[in-house]
Amino acid sequence: MPRTSAVEAPDGSQRRATFQRARSHETKRALVQAAMALWRTNGYAKTTVADICRAAGVSRALFYFYFPAKEDVLFEVGLLSTRAARKTIHQHLSGDYDVDAVIASALRSLERSMARNPRDLIVETILEGYRQEQRILAGERAADPDADMFGELFARAKADGKLADSIDTDHLSRLAQMHVSEGVRHWALSGFGDRSFAEVVARDIAALIAGFNHGAK
Repeated sequence: MPRTSAVEAPDGSQRRATFQRARSHETKRALVQAAMALWRTNGYAKTTVADICRAAGVSRALFYFYFPAKEDVLFEVGLLSTRAARKTIHQHLSGDYDVDAVIASALRSLERSMARNPRDLIVETILEGYRQEQRILAGERAADPDADMFGELFARAKADGKLADSIDTDHLSRLAQMHVSEGVRHWALSGFGDRSFAEVVARDIAALIAGFNHGAK
């Protein structure tokens, strides 16, 4: 009588791990969305961790599992904007591209996102980003790769001959990001007058890139 081969059961532990990761992502997103909704209506300073937990329907213990403090939610909001800009950049790299045009497109997308939020909240987000950067430089926390808006673009541009071979693209990316952060802060404080954030900052970064390319010759 022929022996039947055993059929291996699906890996239940792997399915559980996938489910837990998805659930964890949803919980974190719910906390961020609840915080943003409260900040838009009540302001950042008047919103407490307890308020955010009630709005998201989670316990304070679960909040602190994801975020050490309210300020870390604010930093996550900034990262979400950076991720969206990176996604815009990545989409442009699927075909022929112009570096300055890609940056301008990403900054226009970022400006549309900023326009949906109170300007004082935008300033708080930038200031928290600076505080987090100080902690990173002090070795108190690891750098988040999602905070690098231009890394992929500049690395690709260098490989494609659009940036000089001798250019340190990591350094260029950090400088360009500084222009973005300061540009966001000035825009939120009405420092650009009638000019758009994307117009001013895209021009500044284009000049920065041109200077790097010229200096490398």
